[in-house]
Amino acid sequence: MRVILVGCEYVGTTTLAHAIDDWLEANMGVRFSLIHDHWKIPHTSGHPDDSTPEEQEWLLAASPKFKEMHQRHSLYYHVQANTFNAHDDGMVIGAAIEDGVYGPMYFGYGGPGHRLDRETVQRQWENTILNFTDETVLVHVTAETKVIAKRLHDDPHDNMVISEGDIDKVKNRFTELVEWSVIDKKIQVDNSGSIADTVAQFVAKIELYLTDIDRSRMKEHSSK
Repeated sequence: MRVILVGCEYVGTTTLAHAIDDWLEANMGVRFSLIHDHWKIPHTSGHPDDSTPEEQEWLLAASPKFKEMHQRHSLYYHVQANTFNAHDDGMVIGAAIEDGVYGPMYFGYGGPGHRLDRETVQRQWENTILNFTDETVLVHVTAETKVIAKRLHDDPHDNMVISEGDIDKVKNRFTELVEWSVIDKKIQVDNSGSIADTVAQFVAKIELYLTDIDRSRMKEHSSK
């Protein structure tokens, strides 16, 4: 199973990724070797992020040119580093679509007219994936605006990216880039409620795109 989860900050992509990992282990007897979640500046390292507060401040103070280069190099590395071209399973959160939303909107790079505009980068990144495999599923994770706003206030992230007034704008841009994506295996799940309900949505919708290896592992695991 190769999955890319994308969605506005506070929709719960990270929580859902780990819940899917648990489901994979319970139903196939395997886990994702890593869950790649590197594209919300300044949280751009580690599994999960292990940057110190001082390192986060340093990255936030960096120039748009450096931020752009850092994120682009991370994207290009991860598309080549076994996630899509060697293992049977891969989990990526955000990646080119997330960078394509946040770079132009918050960090001063990648918008229309930029020599490395993020729509071009997204298209290059996705075409590289498709050269390796057509099994990748793009999962658009959504939630109601009022739910996102409540989570933002109740449990704010350190150095969060979005602001409450931008929630609808950010959600809409994610939708645009998901629709524009050339990855044709796409599903959408709503994470406004419980994570158990969201996983149930995911399981029902991913069934169409399970690989032969996935199905074989499920059959073998259920027989134990």
